[in-house]
Amino acid sequence: MVISGVAPVATAWLTKSVLDELIAGAPAGRLVTLGVVLAGVSAVAGTLPHLTQFVRAELDRAVALLAQERLFTAVGSYVGLGRFEDPRFVDQLRLADQAGRSTPSQTVDCLLGSVRSSITIAGFLGSLLLLSPVMAALVLLSGVPMLLAQLSLSRRRARMLLSIGPAERRELFYSHLMTGADSAKEVRLFGTGAFLRGRMLNDRRAADTAKRAVDRRTMLVQTGLGVLAALVSGGGLLWAVSAANTGAFSVGGITMFVAAVAGVQATLVTLTGQVAGTHQALLLFDHYAAVTTAEPDLPLAVAPCPLRPLRHGIELRDVWFRYSDEHPWVLRGVNLFIPHGTSMALVGLNGTGKSTLVKMMCRFYDPTRGAILWDGVDLRDVDPTALRERIGTVFQDYVQYDMTAAENIGVGNLSMFGDRARLEDAARRAGIHDALLALPHGYDTLLSRVFFMESEKDDPKTGVALSGGQWQRLALARALLRDQRDLMILDEPSAGLDAQAEAEIHASLAKYRNGRTSLLISHRLGAVRNADSIVVLANGRVTEQGDHDSLMAARGAYARLFLLQASGYRTGGDLSVSLGGQS
Repeated sequence: MVISGVAPVATAWLTKSVLDELIAGAPAGRLVTLGVVLAGVSAVAGTLPHLTQFVRAELDRAVALLAQERLFTAVGSYVGLGRFEDPRFVDQLRLADQAGRSTPSQTVDCLLGSVRSSITIAGFLGSLLLLSPVMAALVLLSGVPMLLAQLSLSRRRARMLLSIGPAERRELFYSHLMTGADSAKEVRLFGTGAFLRGRMLNDRRAADTAKRAVDRRTMLVQTGLGVLAALVSGGGLLWAVSAANTGAFSVGGITMFVAAVAGVQATLVTLTGQVAGTHQALLLFDHYAAVTTAEPDLPLAVAPCPLRPLRHGIELRDVWFRYSDEHPWVLRGVNLFIPHGTSMALVGLNGTGKSTLVKMMCRFYDPTRGAILWDGVDLRDVDPTALRERIGTVFQDYVQYDMTAAENIGVGNLSMFGDRARLEDAARRAGIHDALLALPHGYDTLLSRVFFMESEKDDPKTGVALSGGQWQRLALARALLRDQRDLMILDEPSAGLDAQAEAEIHASLAKYRNGRTSLLISHRLGAVRNADSIVVLANGRVTEQGDHDSLMAARGAYARLFLLQASGYRTGGDLSVSLGGQS
């Protein structure tokens, strides 16, 4: 950048010297020397853009990589889920990701470009000062309104980009709906393609209208600045011609004057554009800074208590929870004890707080009131990573990784990621081993049709899409890879399975749960009847607790729901069941 900044000034001075020496009748040797030097400087100036482009690209890649590493390291350090379930934070995270990819390299590039432009301006201004201090001052002052105008435009453009962010994200959302495989069936069956396309185009038009308004203002301002620059340079040229006519300027001096004025003005335009670009980028970079410097989302103990293997049990003591002060209570004074080595089932209607309770036991959230204790130790006093190392889980909304079958299981326990024997054992217990062996490349088959070249799309060996039930079993195998953990949480582990597969899975899980601490959540009450204890949640409270037989004998909500489900398998006769005067 330094050489690039000096080269134009050196070229102008050498050109002036060549012309003046030529007119003065200097010896040929001197003219040749000056010509060689001028040619050398021109050659350097001609090759510098290519070298600069390569170095700039290398710098862009290095800086962007560092920025991305810092962003996702910060995101990965968040302990809980609250920020990821907050739409405002999700919007900010998307903007931070966009800014992290481009802003750092753009800022560095603009700063270095400003160094180059400053050197060029300093060189040409120094030359103008020697020729005409008054013109040097006028040219420099003409850059002040240019800089102020560019900064104003950059602020306006940054505000515009922030304001159209929601519209652009909705546009992407509708675009994904119309092109994604997951939504293709419904879009075609319901005939919503034109409806979604209309909404997408409306959001695009709204964004384009905002961009057009800024572009129009930019055009008008820059046109006015161009007229101002033309007036200054035109007036300067007339003055230089007049000075040359009186003998105050040589031919080379006029050449140098014209080059200096044009060079200062052109470089001022570049410099103000770079400063404005940096200003705009840094305004958007606030989102990146906010994400990477955010305070912990959950309080962390300064000196965490050691978390020993579970020996007594897990207790929920007067646990209340709501997602914010504006939300209703999800849990209302839950008191519950899960003894070590026993299996407990949570049942209840949708929205009663079952999954929220699981999130809290994994310390994705903290109780709003009350405490959750692990052998008497509050979960808030232990290291969350140490806690999660002791828990195995199948979530209801498990992840389908675009990886190989082996990798999809292995991510459940990275310490066994490459242990094929353990992976296969977990798959056998989940009832998916034979299906994985039958894939084109067995466990090494990619379970995705996303990452392929166009020429590979018709080759079935490049990737396979599993059925929903097969994915459910694979997620279960992932959890079973953590079978040595103190607590296993199974949230609807058989939701996507047929009746036979469900019976097989629960028989396998019953063997696994024997003598182990486990928590099972299921809407299919037949799957939980063998649990040591069954807890019924309603309206955020524990309303019933006991084993299957005692709850059936109590003829309460559990018995009513169990018989209601069972009635669907009966044939003939009256399927209604009377429970305490209710049916």
